[in-house]
Amino acid sequence: MENRLVNALNLKHHPVALVWTNEKPVGAVEFGRDKWGCVMYHLVAAAKGRTAVIGRDTYGCVGGGVGMGFGNCYKDFPGGCEAFYRFLSSGHGDDERAQQVAAGMAASGNKEMADDFLHGECYLKNPETTKCFVENLPIQDIPADYVALKPLEETDLETENVRSITLLVNPDQLSALVVLANHEHPERENVAIPFGAGCQIIGVLMYRELDSATPRALVGLTDLSARKNVRRILGKDVMSFSMTPAMFKEMEANVDGSFLKRNTWAALA
Repeated sequence: MENRLVNALNLKHHPVALVWTNEKPVGAVEFGRDKWGCVMYHLVAAAKGRTAVIGRDTYGCVGGGVGMGFGNCYKDFPGGCEAFYRFLSSGHGDDERAQQVAAGMAASGNKEMADDFLHGECYLKNPETTKCFVENLPIQDIPADYVALKPLEETDLETENVRSITLLVNPDQLSALVVLANHEHPERENVAIPFGAGCQIIGVLMYRELDSATPRALVGLTDLSARKNVRRILGKDVMSFSMTPAMFKEMEANVDGSFLKRNTWAALA
């Protein structure tokens, strides 16, 4: 099908639909059971034309499980939620038990995570701040067995349970999307940049927008760990822009007659 928004933006990658489903797509890319992986690898796979699937035991990391909507997976982090609060912030320091856990991580080949476990990722100020962050995430257990990430052109927006649509964009394309998101409704805030993991932006934070009377688009890939994971594949200048299916359709309808057909955008595209 023709996609006016994709053509007008001259996107390099396929738009990605996030779909709730109880049936695993045939031939989909998937992490091994209980194996580590970053959900953003799956987003990139879908943006490059392959369907990926995330299940309740194949979400790759606890943040990915939370992000896709499989409940509070932080409880499964080594040491539980309290240990995760330290991991995302100031670390465990010289705690003897933490030293043993980190030694096990390092022995299994994950020296970087072992270092972060001890010294913290320092994304948030302290464990108390991290606890506040987690308690305010819209953590939920979705009514589906799988989350599929699919190229949009292989997705039926009318029959499939599409929860978000994400574009991978450069700074000029991101700027154009922000403008277009406000093209018809400039009286309200239509785009936000929340703090969260890359997978949480396209997942649970977008699920929350679906329930809003005035859903916003969310800018993502501000997650430094996710950026590091996908930089070799995407390069360093890519961000994500996620929206509800209804907003995507509205923006599609507004391409003709908008700035995307005028000289300023032509000079940037």
